[in-house]
Amino acid sequence: MKMRKELWFGFSLMVLIIIPVIVLMPWSNLTNGHLGLMMLALICVGIMLGYPTAFTLMGMGVFFAWLAYRSVDPATADRRVLDLFVQRTYGVMSNDVLIAIPLFLFMGYLVERAQLIDRLFRSLHLATSRIPGSLAVATVVTCAIFATATGIVGAVVTLMGLLAFPAMLKAGYNVKVAAGCVTAGGCLGILIPPSVLLIVYGAVAGVSVVQLYAGAFLPGFMLASLYIGYLIVLAKLRPDLMPPLREEDRRVELPNFAQTLAPRGSNALAGLSRALTSGAAGVAKRTALGQLLVTLVPVLFIAAVLGVTYRLATAPEAEVSTAGLIEVGGLTAAPQPEREASTGIIGAPEAEEKDSGVKEPPAEGAKEAAPPAGAGEAKPAGVQEPPGSAKTDEAKTAVTTAEDERLPVPLWLWIAFGIGAGIVLIIYWLWNWERLEVFKLLLTSFFPLALLILMVLGSIVFGLATPSEAAAVGGFGGFVLAAVYRFIGHWREALPSGPSPGPVAWKTVKELGSILKDSSFLTAKTSAMVCWLFVGSGIFSAAFALLGGQELIEKWVLSLEMTPVQFMILAQFIIFILGWPLEWTEIIIIFMPIFLPLLPHFHIDPLFFGLLVALNLQTAFLSPPVAMAAFYLKGVSPPHVTLNQIFAGMMPFMGIQVIALVLLYVFPGIGLWVPHMLYK
Repeated sequence: MKMRKELWFGFSLMVLIIIPVIVLMPWSNLTNGHLGLMMLALICVGIMLGYPTAFTLMGMGVFFAWLAYRSVDPATADRRVLDLFVQRTYGVMSNDVLIAIPLFLFMGYLVERAQLIDRLFRSLHLATSRIPGSLAVATVVTCAIFATATGIVGAVVTLMGLLAFPAMLKAGYNVKVAAGCVTAGGCLGILIPPSVLLIVYGAVAGVSVVQLYAGAFLPGFMLASLYIGYLIVLAKLRPDLMPPLREEDRRVELPNFAQTLAPRGSNALAGLSRALTSGAAGVAKRTALGQLLVTLVPVLFIAAVLGVTYRLATAPEAEVSTAGLIEVGGLTAAPQPEREASTGIIGAPEAEEKDSGVKEPPAEGAKEAAPPAGAGEAKPAGVQEPPGSAKTDEAKTAVTTAEDERLPVPLWLWIAFGIGAGIVLIIYWLWNWERLEVFKLLLTSFFPLALLILMVLGSIVFGLATPSEAAAVGGFGGFVLAAVYRFIGHWREALPSGPSPGPVAWKTVKELGSILKDSSFLTAKTSAMVCWLFVGSGIFSAAFALLGGQELIEKWVLSLEMTPVQFMILAQFIIFILGWPLEWTEIIIIFMPIFLPLLPHFHIDPLFFGLLVALNLQTAFLSPPVAMAAFYLKGVSPPHVTLNQIFAGMMPFMGIQVIALVLLYVFPGIGLWVPHMLYK
């Protein structure tokens, strides 16, 4: 019986791991450090053999920790191993960061079942119909938006495999290209927030999840833009791989009012304005007014964005004075010298000192600071000037003047105003009746999802809520979206027979119950897997440290006398290779604790390192033989599509990932600019 290529690859990797261990291990003089390295090799072999990762980590961790304790004190080894197991399990249970994982998963599963993505894909497909490779571009854009709303790779790849993959094959797209853009686009959820990977890395590395989310936005959308650019160039150079859409596939069905007004002019804004002012036969003024308001949404949105930008850019700088506090003895409220460490290099900001409220009494003979000339005697604490006093009036005048006198408008804001005006002119110059209908489709599919994303991620990034709180709000928003879109769907189904609110509402409630049940089950299943992985990794890493494996690796790496650039290249290359046989959870849980202690020596920021790792770890879903995205797509694709075709289609996108990784390393501001701007 012929063995599959994936099995040959897996067994070859295991042989490459086992043979060096057998040959290089000093069997006659084994130390604890050697046992730690053996444990690391055995865990990789065990995972590749298919054993459950979490329980394999726990089993090996308990066994090797027992060996470590037994080498010190055999009498207490059993008790100390059990204590270690309990402590590590309780540490996972009490980790507040992990609360966000089930909440974000629950939000993602609800959004997946809201029947929103098919409408989103259809509207984006029509909006990009004139672009080369429009179906592939619409697929990647839909994947990026859906990934921002869910962060669940399997759900995105599976759903787009059911929606976009058959549409591309029907349009004559090459199987490899179609498979590549579905799998690569679906894996964007690994990097783009709310990514579960970033939460797990933050918990392992002790890095703020909020800052990781802020830093991952630009690299994630940069990668999506590189995908789209590659597809457009490929469609232009090789139209046989992605043929243009037929005219009937680009056509948008116009409603009655648009069919009535279209012969009088192709511009929708001008036609609706004439219909509202002078009237038109067959079109009610109420209808024309409603459609005109929809047409004006883009200019209102751009004006609102520019208005908010103007308010922020020209706001007067607030000067906080603590003179009054000092005057009444509140010296502790005076500004302290800045103690924040730079975040471009390793080193989290030093923890702020906490005031215990107990202070040393002043030395004898110490003189109090004399009040400024003309200030008069200091007022006791709690005594304020009367409302009508001159000082109070001066303060009110100063506040009013500060609010009225805004800063001058900077040059870049004038440029932004000009760009905004140009965009408005272009939009309404091209605003025909078909584009109006496409925009209405986007209003009912893209914008509700965009509002949910802004509500959740915006509240996290701008410090209005913790990730767990925002995820809880997102779960409620996903439930509302699912309820609204299910109700609208059932209402439209009942239109031919005359919809009745009662039966439609009851049908929606029954379906929502099923959605909540399925989403809760899937959330519990995935969350349990992640939490058990944390328990197993805690025991495994503790055993590895007890045996001295971490110290042995550190001494070996430091003995190479590498520069920070060489260490970064080596670390990312190892992670890239590990992404072939292992999944991202195993790499983060097992190998990150090995790399993280080495970062201070090479002056590498763990936040920046985490962004590089997140971008790199998409290879775990795109590289054979453990390319889970390929298996997700294969499960929903037609029988004639083979795994080899899917793997071949993913290879160019893996090359694009390497380019994105290099760009992020060469220009670290891509990942660090947003967190530095918001939090430093």
